[in-house]
Amino acid sequence: MEPRTLLPDAQEVILDSLRTIGRDHLSMILRSAGASGLCPQCQQRSWRVHSRYRRKLADLPWEGIPVQIELHVRRFFCGTPSCGQHIFTERLPCTVSRYARRTSRLSQALGQIGLALGGAAGARLAEQLGILSNGSTVLRHLRRKPVATQNRSPRVLGMDDWAWRKGHRYGTILCDLEAGKVVDLLPDREAETVAKWLRTHPGTEIVSRDRASAYAEAARKAAPQAVQVADRWHLLHNLSEALKNALAPHHRILTRAATTTDTAKTSEPSAVPAVPTPTKPILKQQQNRDRRHSRYEQVMELARSGMTKRRIARQLDLDRRTVRRWMRSDGFPERKSAHRSSSVDAYADYLDQRWQQGCHNGTELWREMQTQGFRGKHSIVRHWLAKRHGPRYGQSEQVANPPHKQTSPRQVAWLMLTEPDSERGYLEEIYRESPLIAATARVAREFVRIIRNRDQSAWDGWLEAARTTELSNFATHLIRDQDAVMAALNLPWSNGPVEGQVHRLKLIKRSMYGRAKFDLLKIRVVHAA
Repeated sequence: MEPRTLLPDAQEVILDSLRTIGRDHLSMILRSAGASGLCPQCQQRSWRVHSRYRRKLADLPWEGIPVQIELHVRRFFCGTPSCGQHIFTERLPCTVSRYARRTSRLSQALGQIGLALGGAAGARLAEQLGILSNGSTVLRHLRRKPVATQNRSPRVLGMDDWAWRKGHRYGTILCDLEAGKVVDLLPDREAETVAKWLRTHPGTEIVSRDRASAYAEAARKAAPQAVQVADRWHLLHNLSEALKNALAPHHRILTRAATTTDTAKTSEPSAVPAVPTPTKPILKQQQNRDRRHSRYEQVMELARSGMTKRRIARQLDLDRRTVRRWMRSDGFPERKSAHRSSSVDAYADYLDQRWQQGCHNGTELWREMQTQGFRGKHSIVRHWLAKRHGPRYGQSEQVANPPHKQTSPRQVAWLMLTEPDSERGYLEEIYRESPLIAATARVAREFVRIIRNRDQSAWDGWLEAARTTELSNFATHLIRDQDAVMAALNLPWSNGPVEGQVHRLKLIKRSMYGRAKFDLLKIRVVHAA
């Protein structure tokens, strides 16, 4: 870290005086420290002074107090006869740029604030620090920051797309996987744009990418010597999508297996009756009751020891009337539940009659009440029945028709890949119904094992087995990209760090309040740490 100084640059300027302006501003009067000036055109020095003038500049604040600089500069005659610049102004590049109204260090500070926070948030922070600025000024200083570019591409390059607007417009992010940094952003994800960048930045030896054909084509055209690595997470994701599509035509088998499994579960005699789980309000009510009962026991114990009501109330932080009421009661006084009127109360006799007849289904009773003019929702009827009839209502409603949720192709595909113990019977029923689905599931789990264990020796056997299952098209697509898949099994590189950079890019883009044009976004993403 460079040491901080009072002056912008002690070798260029000299402090003449320092004074206050009002109560909340400081003013420094500076002049040039050099005896001569350098002509910007012919690069010759001149000692002949033409005239002097003053520049007013804003500088970094002191402990939140704005600072203004009055800079005295000179104009010089150029002594070179052939130079077209007869009169020139001395340059102080470390102090202030040409025509600038802020010192170089203040402009640099605004650029760093904009790089970290953007325009609106950066302006708010600058105001707290004592820098008078607005969001547009912060972004203008940020735009002046050059984007760091290099002539050669990194040795290990990771590429992925990112969304300007999901489903409509995308860009490309390029990362150095060895350094863990963003190298560049491209405005689209076309193969020709990526290939053009690779041609102008040679030197890539390894390219990590997802399964997108555009990036594979660009790497083949512009960097044929580079080894392409398919991302392992995308391979597993492609497998899950292929398995889901393979199960979609067999939805009836999945539903029939679910019904068979649920029927078998309900027909089994249960040795232990199911105990309904208490709801959160009931649990909270029970906790409050236990806390009151504990206080009651403390009061009675102190009363039996001979302590007065006043001392008991003071020691336990209770009201004396509460202590007196508890001591006079025959036992622990239970609180009476407050009865709140409900629109269902008008139908109480009818509901009690139907309950005695054996109808315990809240939805069915709600439909019958609608024919009699009831306008409420079915949830009100269910809550009323649960409060009136207790745990028997919840038990009867659940046993009536327990739905099986794992019947969609996507959910069943996940169950086949993970094989949880709770769903083993359901999966065995599906495999019994369809041997083809059973073979497809075995091949899918074998692919997951190969990718996770990087078992390259089992690859050829898996391809042969996959050709006879519903995953034959998936295997055909993998053969077209087989070199990249083999590289994924051999090399440690993946697109995980690139996905993390995409997440950071989205965070930066969304924090810019609609000011995230491509040039600003590129500067912030490439330069931000």
